[in-house]
Order: sequence, then structure tokens, then C-alpha cells
Amino acid sequence: MNSPASMAFRRLRNFERIQTRHFTSKKEARKTCLYDLHVENNGKIVDFAGWLLPVQYRDSIAASHQHTRSQASIFDVGHMMQTHVYGKDSGEFLESLTTIDLKALPEGGAGLTVFTNDKGGIKDDLIITKDKDDRYFVVSNAGRRGEDTETLLTKLKSMTEKGKDVKVDFLDPLEQGLIALQGPSASAALQDLVKIDLSKLMFMNSVQAKIDEVDVRISRCGYTGEDGFEISIPGKSAKKLTEIIMEKKNVKLAGLGARDSLRLEAGLCLYGHDIDEDTTPVEATLLWLVAKRRRAEANFPGAQRILEQIKNGAPRKRIGLTLANGPPARENAIIRTEGGEEVGRVTSGGPSPSLGKPIAMGYVPTNLAKAGTNILVEIRGKTYKASVTKMPFIKSNYYTGK
Repeated sequence: MNSPASMAFRRLRNFERIQTRHFTSKKEARKTCLYDLHVENNGKIVDFAGWLLPVQYRDSIAASHQHTRSQASIFDVGHMMQTHVYGKDSGEFLESLTTIDLKALPEGGAGLTVFTNDKGGIKDDLIITKDKDDRYFVVSNAGRRGEDTETLLTKLKSMTEKGKDVKVDFLDPLEQGLIALQGPSASAALQDLVKIDLSKLMFMNSVQAKIDEVDVRISRCGYTGEDGFEISIPGKSAKKLTEIIMEKKNVKLAGLGARDSLRLEAGLCLYGHDIDEDTTPVEATLLWLVAKRRRAEANFPGAQRILEQIKNGAPRKRIGLTLANGPPARENAIIRTEGGEEVGRVTSGGPSPSLGKPIAMGYVPTNLAKAGTNILVEIRGKTYKASVTKMPFIKSNYYTGK
């Protein structure tokens, strides 16, 4: 049977299979402070970057995805690395490792940036919040915890030996949780629980607040393309406060599967897939992360290569892809010209619940990166027509007060 209903069902089942294939269970993985909540709510637990997290709950991944786009969902991101950096020279310390302009960042402001290596490659992507000129809050990827720790401690040793005033405090994920409340209903749900006026908290800004008399950090950001918040919570209170937010109208739990499909529609990179130590910000179309003052000073790791690519162009570029038909293009699917020449690889791909068609990201030579360019994608030995598409695939809805 090929009725619309049966075809939709097959697409949904295929979506679930693809979204869960990247996660495998491991007994040695660690638990976040919300692990018990996931089990109580029938979360399908998998190992992700060494942490036991839900890939989905009772609802399908596609249903959770759509609920986030239309209402609001809570994601456990407590596996992420949370770090305090403070001291008179803490701004200089962080700028020596990244491409951000912390001097231009206002107090309470946050910025996405990257750790770079001496080749200009991306060691990790992270968000730095400036609490004060001498105090910063850093959130980076769980899968790069070891590398990021080494990067920070090596530079810390170097600077303290020179008499610089810098201290680094790595927060234990079991002592400090982190949740992401994402979606158009997120602000209304959270406003009922805090005394601060969230209408004055803009995208990429952070504030200290209380929920149920517990001190928390509320940052207006996320990785879904929707309005929302990341809330850093003491581990002992994380489960209780998350349950309080869950009680609000239109709020549901969501897992890793929906988080991945949402960030793909938003055109956002996943470290280790779309960006890595061999990829520069220019190649990744993340040039905006290299601040103008930092370009002029050229004093960040890999500056020579990055500035050369800014001036003369990079040999390849990250692109968005939309497939007209056929199965989703998975990671490492071959990208070919219309004439059949292999020119690149897919780095992330899957069905788009919002668009109803497969989408992907990958890298091709810069001369093939223009939106509208027709190319082919090879999937399981067969080629399918695709076109280069501007990103994000879905319009972002970040809150700017307008």
C-alpha cells in the first residue's frame, strides 16, 4: 500500500531509526543529576559522550521535535562542561585561547566562540558569559571535556608562572546541573517561576535568579533555533526544579534525538561531525566568530592561517543540502557533481520534520558552495539529486525584544 498515511508512517519509522543509530548503550557511562527523572518518565537511555541520557521518551522523536517548535521542551544538557574562570587576568587568559572579543562584551552578555589550535582548526565550540571584567562562565562540549580541560590547565600553568592572576573552577556535573528550556512557550512557562522580567533578558544574555528560592543562572540561549533558556542549577535541586517547570502548560521532556534534528534544521554545527581540529572557522562558515579586534591583533592560536583564508578564501566551505527525494543523506555520504565527480562528504544529515524532506550539511569546494547549485549525493550506492541551500533551513526565532 502507498497511501499517504502508510507513506508517512514509513517515513516516521525511518526517522526514528536514523536518529537513534548514532547512540549506543554502555554500562560504564556516567549519570547526570537528572538520571532518575529520565527513568521515571520512561526515557530511552543511551550513552552519549560517556553520559547516560534519554534519546527520546514516550513521544516519538518527530513529535518531540514538533512540540519544541510549537510549544516548549526541556532537554537535559547537564553533561556539558561548566567552568568558572576568574581573576584580574581572566579575560586575557580566555582571549589567548579563543577568537572572541571579551572587552566588547557587556556584563551579563554571552558570546559563542571557538578554541583554535596552531593550525587554525577548531578544538571546540563554546559559550563564554561575562559576569564581570574579572569573572567568566564557560559552557563547552561534554565530548571534549578532556581536551578542553587540558587546554585550559596548560594555559593556566603558563600564565601563573608569569605572575598572572587567573583561577579556573571546573564544576562537577553531579553538583551543578544544566537544562535547556526551548520553544515559543518557554518564556511564558519560566516567567511564572521567577521575579525577574524575562522580557528584558535578550538573546545571549545571562542573569542570576531564583526558582523556588534556589539560586540559578538563567541564560537566554539554546541550540534549537527557537527562543529559550539554559538554566544552571545546583545538582541537589535539579530534579525538583525541573519537575516544577514540567508542570507548566505546554512543557514536555525531550531527548537527544529531537535536539539533534532541531539543531540540524537550525544549521548549527555538531562538534566532531561538522567541525573538528582540521576545520577552520572560515571553512565552517563561522567567520563571524572571529571578532574584528582579534583579527587586527592576530594574537589567537592559528591566526596566520585563519587570516590568510579570510583574505584569499578557503579551499572548501560548509554547505546546507536539501534532497528532492530519496532517503536521508547520512554522515559520510559522498557528495558528487552532476557529472559524477566526488567533491565532498556529508557531515550531518537526516529527515527534517518541519520541512518534510531530507536535509544535510557537508563540505564542498568553495566554487560549488553557492546556494542553488545542483549536485548529487550518493546514498548506499545510489545517487540522488540535491541542491545547495542557505542555512538555517528553518528561520530562527531568537528573542531580541522586537
